[in-house]
Formats: sequence, structure tokens, C-alpha cells
Amino acid sequence: MNEARRRTALSVNVNKVALLRNSRHLGIPSVVRAATLCLQAGAHGITVHPRPDERHIRRHDVFDIAELLRDWPGREFNIEGNPFHNLLDVAREVAARGLPLHQLTFVPDAVGQFTSDHGWSFPEDAERLRPVIAQAQALGARVSLFMDPEPEPMAAARAVGADRVELYTEPYAAAWSDSAARAAQLRRYREAALAAQAAGLQVNAGHDLNRDNLTDFLRAVPGVVEVSIGHALTADALELGYAATVQAYLRCIDAAYEAGAEAP
Repeated sequence: MNEARRRTALSVNVNKVALLRNSRHLGIPSVVRAATLCLQAGAHGITVHPRPDERHIRRHDVFDIAELLRDWPGREFNIEGNPFHNLLDVAREVAARGLPLHQLTFVPDAVGQFTSDHGWSFPEDAERLRPVIAQAQALGARVSLFMDPEPEPMAAARAVGADRVELYTEPYAAAWSDSAARAAQLRRYREAALAAQAAGLQVNAGHDLNRDNLTDFLRAVPGVVEVSIGHALTADALELGYAATVQAYLRCIDAAYEAGAEAP
């Protein structure tokens, strides 16, 4: 995606499509078909999180989607995972095949973790992150660190070499139905985003964002370059179809900027 985009980019996480496919041995629904339909509808990129147990995205899916994105110049491939598990091995093979490798998002998940639920800790994780960030960047990938919405660690994240941070948005999503709690959470995210940008980092966001809460988030949190959305978007697609769902999320993004959100 062009770094000079005037709107937040939408990257569609297709993990839950793979989870449904893996419940049978028929190869349906197709992860590649889902990614194709989302790209055709205007999604700016595709996200996958290939965990070591392959309970949803499998290793071959990563290469299949990378092959697909060869035919979509200007759209990005974001691969998430723990760099101390399988992520870097997968990324090295993607690079060795000459396939698109735009962004690696480092997430501090345990091997069997149900879902991502916390960010990296600083200074605790600093020294072990520094070399793996350098290795990822040597492959040609931008590195984003999954982070809790706290201002204090952002300068340290930049100091170890990160290009971006992805703000973990579940606390905001959990507070959304309570107006006072929502406002308090949005202040946290705004302060974290401003601190990241002051440190020289770009800001992504993701986890439990949906059609109800996305516009408010982007109105309040300045300069979000990319949101990665999977679970809610897949659930919506079961009712609306991929094309209508992606277009609905793009309208949520547009609505934020029509209301005066600060463009990235």
C-alpha cells in the first residue's frame, strides 16, 4: 500500500475462513478465494497468522496467498506471529521464493494461545527483539510490534528497530457499549498513538474491531495507517457476503474521515 494513503488501509485477516475449512477435509471454504473476493471488493491487503499448531492458517496458505498477491500490485501481505516460534522460518521461505513480503507483525503469543491478548513488554523484551527485527528487515519486510495502548514503551519499540506498532484494541472493543469507559479507552489509545508517532513509528490497530466501533476509533485516534480485521469481518461475511462486508468496512473508514479524523 502507498505510504501516502489519505485513508486508513483495511487488511482482511482470513484466519477464521481457514478455521472453518479445517473442520472438514473438503478444502472449502477456500482461503484463497476469500482473499480474492476481499481484494476485488477493495481491501488494501490480506493478513494471516500461521500459528505453530496450524489450527487455522496452514503453511501452504501463506505461500498460496503470497502467490495471489503477485497479481495485485499495491495490495499488501501482512504475516503475523511470534518471531521466536515459526514466523521467521515462514518469512524466509516466502522471500526465498521471491513472493511478496510486505509486513511482519510480531505478536508475543504462547504456542497454544487461544488468541492474541497482550503486547510486547519493554524493557523486558527489548534485547531479544532487536536481532529478530533486523533479520525480518533484511528479508525486505516492514516490522510492526503488537503493543498495548500505553505511551511509555513506544520510544523503546522504535529504539529496537520497529517500523510500526499495532495497537491491541480489545480493551477498547470491550468498553465500547459504556460511553464513559469508551471515552477513557479512546484517550489511552490517542495518547499511545501520539507517543508512537513522536518516536518515529507508524501506527496500525487490530483485535475485535467491527462495524459498530471502527469509525469512532478512527475519529479519536490520529494517524492510524492500517487496521487488521478478521473475526468480525468473517462473521459479517457469513450474512452479507465478502464483497458487501468489505465495502461496509471501507464505508466505516470513510465515515471517520468525513467526520474530521486526522489522516495518516
